[in-house]
Amino acid sequence: MNDSPADAPAPDEAPHEAPEETPDETSDEAPDGTPDEAPELFTWEFATDPYPAYAWLREHSPVHRTALPSGVEAWLVTRYADARQALADTRLSKNPAHHAGSANAKGKTGIPGERKADLMTHLLNIDPPDHTRLRRLVSKAFTPRRVAEFAPRVQELTDRLIDTFIEEGKADLIHDFAFPLPIYAICDLLGVPPEDQDDFRDWAGMMIRHGGGPRGGVARSVKKMRGYLAELIHRKRENPGDDLISGLIRASDHGEHLTENEAAAMAFILLFAGFETTVNLIGNGTYALLRNPEQRERLQRSLEAGETELLATGIEELLRYDGPVELATWRYATEPVTLGGQRIAAGDPVLVVLAAADRDPERFHDADTLDLARSDNQHLGYGHGIHYCLGAPLARLEGQAALATLLRRLPDLRLAAEPTDLRWRGGLIMRGLRTLPVEFDPGHRSEKSDTLSTL
Repeated sequence: MNDSPADAPAPDEAPHEAPEETPDETSDEAPDGTPDEAPELFTWEFATDPYPAYAWLREHSPVHRTALPSGVEAWLVTRYADARQALADTRLSKNPAHHAGSANAKGKTGIPGERKADLMTHLLNIDPPDHTRLRRLVSKAFTPRRVAEFAPRVQELTDRLIDTFIEEGKADLIHDFAFPLPIYAICDLLGVPPEDQDDFRDWAGMMIRHGGGPRGGVARSVKKMRGYLAELIHRKRENPGDDLISGLIRASDHGEHLTENEAAAMAFILLFAGFETTVNLIGNGTYALLRNPEQRERLQRSLEAGETELLATGIEELLRYDGPVELATWRYATEPVTLGGQRIAAGDPVLVVLAAADRDPERFHDADTLDLARSDNQHLGYGHGIHYCLGAPLARLEGQAALATLLRRLPDLRLAAEPTDLRWRGGLIMRGLRTLPVEFDPGHRSEKSDTLSTL
């Protein structure tokens, strides 16, 4: 749940979809697969494997101006040192008001539908002091103690979802597991009643289809979610509970000056930011393990021995190797800024490419290799600086529970499709698979799991 998820086409348009056709395959490449000339970005081939293109950019054009699929021009920052600097640079504002582009261009940044739904005043769009105030209020929900208390519920959800398909011997791990797990978890934290959580699942599903749904479907889902959150806030004010929305209301009532719009926007972004990143962490992470059997077997042996260290370092390595957030969300130069030797004009949008920075060989030894035991791993998968991901402890918990329980309960888990047949969701900010078909020997439903408690 990064101060960084969701890309932004125009509010009433479905997000950009990478073209289905295969790009021209006649371009020259170096022996390691890196293009000799500037690579074409945002094609279907690029979405499937962006890392050769990012390697070229790091070497030849580390701060690179390009036209995005939406038509908006922005700077891409690809080297680790420059990325870390940019993420913490106060001259790069999160407030879209600093964008020097036209009104039409401004409408193509941010989260789809948030402008018309009056959901702009959240952590991804504001700077201090408002950011400091809102972050302080929300951070109380993600303390290590609060997350640890939530661990049994995460484990319960994990086992319940696996129970729905374990007897079948096959599943789509995105649709059946990685997607619903964080949705139900964040709904529980927010205080969404169980009978309403499937509505949130439907709305969230529309928001991450990235072109796979009807035109305008994303904006309509955001509008429905906004209406529901306004109603839920009124109900929680009359009958508060021990949940995040009730906590935001109590803070507002005790002088923290949280408006109702701010409360709704915060609930919205926590839901939105808190699920797609974890969907992709689980999906990308499982896929990486299946493509790297030696590392997967090493982790399984460690888990069977009741060890915790490799699971902990492994989650960090999966975040670095093929993380859920490809580009950090939008920033805008408030004054001329020099970054990586490149002058960026005031008002220009800047996108930090986390996926490129976390494969920078100047920072990470053997950066293109998955090493679950990697110890020196200060990756940028959760951001850096004041916008560092608030929900990182919860995402780590969910990722550890998901992967450990899958490997324990489905020890012979294997891909049920050729890697070349898998498709990645379109869009700009996030990186995640549309589907992840798997097979395994059928197992039995579990009454209770103690995976987390034994690790």
